[in-house]
Amino acid sequence: MDDVDQAPDQGPETIAALEARLRRDLELLAQPARDWVRARTHPRHGAVLDVAIIGAGMAGLTAAFALMRLGVRNIRLFDRAPADLEGPWVTYARMETLRSPKHLAGPALGLPNLTFRAWFEARFGREAWDRLGKIPRTQWMDYLRWYKRVLAIPVANETEMVDLAGDGHGLTVTLAAGGKTRPVAARRVVLATGRDGLGGPYTPPIFRDLPTHLCAHSGDAIDFASLAGKRIAVIGAGASAVDNAAEALEAGAAAVDMLVRRPDIPRINKGMGVSNPGLALGFADLPPERKWAINAYVADCQTPPPRDSMLRASRHETFAVHTACPILGVRAETDRVLLTTRLGETAFDFVILGTGFVVDWPRRPELARLAPHIALWRDRYVDPDMPVHEFAEHPFLGARFEFTERVPGDAPWVGRVYCFNYAATMSQYKLTGDIPAISDGAVRLAEGIVRSLFVEDYADHYQRLLDYAQPELLGDEWRREEREDEA
Repeated sequence: MDDVDQAPDQGPETIAALEARLRRDLELLAQPARDWVRARTHPRHGAVLDVAIIGAGMAGLTAAFALMRLGVRNIRLFDRAPADLEGPWVTYARMETLRSPKHLAGPALGLPNLTFRAWFEARFGREAWDRLGKIPRTQWMDYLRWYKRVLAIPVANETEMVDLAGDGHGLTVTLAAGGKTRPVAARRVVLATGRDGLGGPYTPPIFRDLPTHLCAHSGDAIDFASLAGKRIAVIGAGASAVDNAAEALEAGAAAVDMLVRRPDIPRINKGMGVSNPGLALGFADLPPERKWAINAYVADCQTPPPRDSMLRASRHETFAVHTACPILGVRAETDRVLLTTRLGETAFDFVILGTGFVVDWPRRPELARLAPHIALWRDRYVDPDMPVHEFAEHPFLGARFEFTERVPGDAPWVGRVYCFNYAATMSQYKLTGDIPAISDGAVRLAEGIVRSLFVEDYADHYQRLLDYAQPELLGDEWRREEREDEA
């Protein structure tokens, strides 16, 4: 990997050649299709977007290009992050390399010259690709930056959605940027908002009273340099827990103890057992009880941290894993935290919570108008053996990622909002944020939006049919012979 990191950029001519091939691919496929959706105007807010996409990370970009290919071009992406820092890849994601194999096509939507491999080989060459093991996290972000640029995807950065409402005219997104707010009208809204899109980082109740100078979640911005020389507790055994442990050790932490509630660290990535095209295409058609069963089993087994991440942390002799070690008590002092476990009471200088994310509607005030009207899993199905479960708060989505009404007819506008973030997993499985199936998810989403726009605009299309008058035959293609009775 070091050789790859140091390989020289072979110059803009190579990338330019790749981009020329990509343009030729699209030309041969006659894509993107021409813009076919009639422009609309809102009575108060002016020009109406066909689709507003909230979030310009991998999911938002892939969704945008899938729509553009189908001729829906009046779109705009809004992201609260500065330009080129969208998504987790160079913020709270702290792994060295991606878990996914390097050969996966990811967001390329079936175009070979849009894949990470094509981009990587254009920059570093085929030999570097052959030497590459896993994809470095920051190089994946570089690829996504290129993806956004080469496809000319329109993104408004440092712009945050603060309200979402609907009425008979469509949807209104209120955006905040530069200290000001403004309404934007849209016919459809896609929430491509990542792992915390309908909630946020999960903090177990026992830790909620700790001050921020003693505790942080793995999804927070953490000043790792300030942890040098300190003893750190990391709670959890997932990928983020291990990556944060390694980051702290590499920043000079004196010791890191990873405290794991389970009797052992999970060893088998159970989700791989059904990772195939059938799952990506067929999961949405399963009855609710089977969707619940798959998700619950995978969650109960828990996904193990990547082997490379564990090896990265265990390179340090001061890294220790304590299994069967739930937290029984937490006590804060001025400059340390005392954790009670089966090991007794142990003092730590700082605690990092690798405890994942949760759907938690009250933490998303921008969705306050949406939340009361949408169907959740608890409204449609819960496993009778697990009546109280975090899955119950997940949205119960339609076939194309659209929210559904809790009470039919109460708020029809919610069906024009699409959940293309992690919370869609219960209804659609992992098609919204994981690299292997992101193209499948984006295609399904885009096709659903296109179908709904066409049906909604039936009168326009029928009138176009009636009005179309471009002749193919001009009357001079044959000689008309007159009959005797016409003479």
